[in-house]
Amino acid sequence: MPLSLWLSLAAVCAMGAVSPGPSLALVLRHTLGGGRAPGVTAAVSHALGVGLYALLTVWGLGALVARQPALFQAITWLGAAYLAWLGIKALRAGRGAALAAEGVATTPRQAAREGLLVALGNPKLILFFVALLSQFVSPEMSVAAKALIVATAMIIDGGWYALVAVGLSHGRVLPWLQARAHWIHRITGVLLLGLAIRVVWGPL
Repeated sequence: MPLSLWLSLAAVCAMGAVSPGPSLALVLRHTLGGGRAPGVTAAVSHALGVGLYALLTVWGLGALVARQPALFQAITWLGAAYLAWLGIKALRAGRGAALAAEGVATTPRQAAREGLLVALGNPKLILFFVALLSQFVSPEMSVAAKALIVATAMIIDGGWYALVAVGLSHGRVLPWLQARAHWIHRITGVLLLGLAIRVVWGPL
């Protein structure tokens, strides 16, 4: 793959990674609830989900999913339901955080599960990869070039959210965030519920 083409690919992946959404809210919640380890774990597992969608795209299966209304609708509804469930959990944690710190605790295992499921349950990722990432794939492309596309998407996504988790877990930042945990969880919960409603009722 020419360097100029790869730089364009990296820019597209970076644009998708840094855009605010449920992934950022997830990393924030797990970093706030458990510190650096759960936050970075959520970032890495989210990157694995992104890598799976990138792999489907280079195989041509992403476009196939997008052309199957029933399958795509099922993914959309399941994704919206999962985002809504996470939003309700965050709102409930927000009420408890003002009284007890353990009410918002999280673990790396929980972060890994939710990071992967948020990525897989986000129909915006399918549209993103089909509309943008597929432009970099050609029928004559080598296996190595396709692997580079998948690796680029995973590394940029995981690297960005890992940096977010590390930055938020800094010794001066994390105590400030934890002191306001109940408000942050409430804001995160409202954001996740709003995204779930948007997935169901409005265009992504």
